[in-house]
Amino acid sequence: MKASLQENTPIQGFTTLSSIAVMVGIVVGIGIFRLPPIVASNSANEFQFISFWIAGGFISLMGALCYAELASSKPDAGGEYHFLSRAFGPPIGFLFTWGRMTVIQTGSLALIAFILGDYAALILDIGPHSSAVYAALTIIILTGLNLFGTTPSRRIQNLLTGLIIVMMILLSLSGLISAESLPELSESNTNSGWSLFSGGSAGAAMIFVLLTYGGWNEAAYLSGELQDVKRNMMKVLLFGILIITFIYVLINSAYLRVLGLESLQNSETVGADLANQIFGPEGTIIVTFIVVATALSTANATIITGARTNYALGRDFSLLSFLGKWNSKNNTPVNALIVQGVIALLLVGLGAWSQEAVTTMVDYTAPVFWLFLLLTTATLFIFRFRQGKKELPFRVPLYPLTPILFLIACGYMLYSSLAFTGSGALVGVAILAVGVPVYLLARNREG
Repeated sequence: MKASLQENTPIQGFTTLSSIAVMVGIVVGIGIFRLPPIVASNSANEFQFISFWIAGGFISLMGALCYAELASSKPDAGGEYHFLSRAFGPPIGFLFTWGRMTVIQTGSLALIAFILGDYAALILDIGPHSSAVYAALTIIILTGLNLFGTTPSRRIQNLLTGLIIVMMILLSLSGLISAESLPELSESNTNSGWSLFSGGSAGAAMIFVLLTYGGWNEAAYLSGELQDVKRNMMKVLLFGILIITFIYVLINSAYLRVLGLESLQNSETVGADLANQIFGPEGTIIVTFIVVATALSTANATIITGARTNYALGRDFSLLSFLGKWNSKNNTPVNALIVQGVIALLLVGLGAWSQEAVTTMVDYTAPVFWLFLLLTTATLFIFRFRQGKKELPFRVPLYPLTPILFLIACGYMLYSSLAFTGSGALVGVAILAVGVPVYLLARNREG
C-alpha cells in the first residue's frame, strides 16, 4: 500500500447544504419520469400506489441511517471502498472499486446520458445517433467542468438541484390544483378503490420504486470532504431522504390526481402526459426542459462521487497509482475523472449499437450495485463487534433491527436483478469477475 501525502488529499470544501444537493441531485433523476407507470401497473389501487412510494422512502431511510453511522465514524473519500476494505480486507475493497469504476458508476453515467440524449433529440434531432451524440457530449462537458475544479462543479450542482426541486414542486402543485378544473375522470380510472391489501404485486412494484430511489448512498463519498463530518453526515443523509421522499410522493400524487390510475398504467411518457393536461401542447417542451436539467444534475453528481472511489483505489495500490493523483489547486482527482469519462464514453459507444441502450445499461449495473450495497451494510455488524462499547458520533436507531431489515431488502433486490434482467446483467457480472486477476496482479506488485 502507498501512503498518501498531505498535499495529495481532499480539502473539506463540502458544506451540509452542498452535500445534500449532490445526494438529491443523484437520486431525483429521470426515473421519476419513466418508472411510475410500471409501479402503477403492479398496483391494485391508488392507495397501494402511493404506499409503495412511501415504503421506498422508508427502506431508503433505513439504509441511510446505517450509512450515517459508517460515514460519520470512518470518513474517507473512498466511501464504501473504505468501509469494505476495513471490514473484509483489501480483496473485497479492490473488487468493489473495480466494479464501481467499470460497471456501477460508469454504467449509470452512460444510462443517464442516454436518457438525456433521448429528450434532447426531441428539441433538436441531429441524425439517427442523436441520443448517443448528446450522451457523449454530456459526459465530455461535465467531466471537463469537474476537471476545472470541485468548486465550480459544486456550485453548478447546487444550482441544478435547487432548480429541479422548484420545478418538481411547481409541476406537482400545478397538477394538484388544476385537477379541480379538469373533466371528471372516467369510472375506469377511479374504480380501483383505496384498499391497501387487495391485489397488486408489491414485490415487482418495489423493484422499480427502489431503483428510482437509488443513489442516496453516494453521500458516503463526500465524507472525506464534508465539513464537520461527524456531526453533519447524519443531517445530509436524513434530510436528503426526507426531501426526496416528499418530492416523489408529491409528484406521484399529481400523476394520480390528473391522469387517474388506469391512464397512468398505460402511459409511456407520464411526465409529458401530466404537463399536457395542465399546460396544453406546450407541456411537452416544459417536461423536456425539466428532464434535461434533471439528467444534467444527476450526471454531474455521479461524476463527482464516482471519481472519488477511483482516486482511493489509486491512492492505495501502486499498480493504479496514476488514479491516486489529487490536484490540490482545483481540489479534484484529475486522472480518476479522465479514466471514468473514457470508460463511460466506451459504454456510450457500445450502447449506440444496441436497440435498447437504456434497458441494457440498467441490466448491466443492477446486480453489482445491490451485491455491494448488501456487503457494505453488513460491515456495520463487523465494526460494532470490533469497537465494542466505544463512543460513536452517530448510532443506528433500533440496532440490530434496522440494518437487518435493510439487508433483507438488499438481498431481495439482488435476487430480482439477476432473475428478471437480460444478458446485460451477465456482462456486468463478467466485467466484475475480471477484477479478480487484476487484484492478484496489483497485490503481487505490492508484495
